[in-house]
Amino acid sequence: MTHEKGKFRLVIERMKFEEFKVLWVIFALASAVYIGAVMNQIESDAKIDPEKDVYLFLHGRKDLREEAEGILITLGFSKENIIAASSENVGSVGDYVAMLWRPPRPDQIKIQQIIKVKDVEPDKMFGYWKGVLKKDIDSFPLK
Repeated sequence: MTHEKGKFRLVIERMKFEEFKVLWVIFALASAVYIGAVMNQIESDAKIDPEKDVYLFLHGRKDLREEAEGILITLGFSKENIIAASSENVGSVGDYVAMLWRPPRPDQIKIQQIIKVKDVEPDKMFGYWKGVLKKDIDSFPLK
């Protein structure tokens, strides 16, 4: 066993930065990308703008409407900015989507921000929302 440890140390001692420069560069770049992704997520969590409209998807659970609106109001949204989502009325870039999540028995409300709205032909299930791209912001437990 000691002989194996000695071989490993010898190999490590013989390694030089120049021989593995490409690996070190790849490691450094991957670390920077990972740190950037984490920082972007941290920034996005802190940037909910309550002056924007928020489109509320109840997924048929009208009994949870007051509770969902209460959570949105505690996040700073005004009652006037909370809009019942419909298949014809989609938001704009920068607006928010709040949906009861996971249907049919939701236990949380998920907040997403609209990042892109494409022109699409509406379909029967999603309507014009099928062309809306969203980014997850946060989620909050119901009750």
